[in-house]
Amino acid sequence: MIMKKKIEDLLLKSTVKNNVELKNYSYTKTGGMADKLILVKTADELIKILNFAKETNEQVTILGNGSNVLISDKGIRGITIVTQEMKKIELLENNLVSCEAGVTLKELTDFLIEKELSGLEFACGIPGSIGGAIFMNAGAYGGEVKDVVATIETVTLSGEKKVYSNKDMKFAYRYSVVQETKDIITKVYFQLKEGVKTEILEKVTQLNKLRSDKQPLEYPSCGSVFKRPEGYFAGKLIQDAGLQGLTVGGAQVSKKHAGFMVNINNATCDDYKELIKQVQEKVLADSGVKLEPEVKIIGEE
Repeated sequence: MIMKKKIEDLLLKSTVKNNVELKNYSYTKTGGMADKLILVKTADELIKILNFAKETNEQVTILGNGSNVLISDKGIRGITIVTQEMKKIELLENNLVSCEAGVTLKELTDFLIEKELSGLEFACGIPGSIGGAIFMNAGAYGGEVKDVVATIETVTLSGEKKVYSNKDMKFAYRYSVVQETKDIITKVYFQLKEGVKTEILEKVTQLNKLRSDKQPLEYPSCGSVFKRPEGYFAGKLIQDAGLQGLTVGGAQVSKKHAGFMVNINNATCDDYKELIKQVQEKVLADSGVKLEPEVKIIGEE
């Protein structure tokens, strides 16, 4: 009798889990079950997983730190690859820092403070991982990650390593080309500049206070739900439409910051989707502006 090949037999460092609740991997604390979830540790093991999935015709979904996604209540079929265990940070020559995709922006900020390197202070409080930040070209307080990215290492869905320059990434507002190519970010090289530790720390502390004063950090959320419409602010449009506090199931438009939707009582992904739909319709009727979601919805429809 021929034994069916198992992914567990191919991986030495990564962790494989079966039938996992995805709400534990989502900032909104929503989402159904993953058939198989793999906490990948290295780019080489990521390639092994992708090759295995190709051979066995398994569907593959990539999940970073789960901060800017809504995961379907029906869960995710096939293999879900989580990159949050890829955690290595290194200081190279000439203020170049290499950082694996699973490092959080907070972890990278703490590292840069210790090394007295400046340029990423604006990102100190953005939730999520480096991989997700590059994928979305995350930004805050006048800065975007594209401003300090040198090169990016990725793995294609066919299991090949590929390197992008900053220009290759075609960065734009909440956009990078890997949203189209579906290549998986594994490592990012940031070009930073020398700074003074006390000054960097002071700026980070100031920005974190601004964030905590204005944003509903006391509840699970996926951050800003909508992209900024040209010439407007999404939160202001939602507030002006009188939608703060609007609730569907356990999901609510934050009373503290209208650009956020928070999980106040065991919200489901469907609650969030319906709330997003209602906000879009009411803002369009009120101001004529169509809000485009920034958050990505993944999983079985």
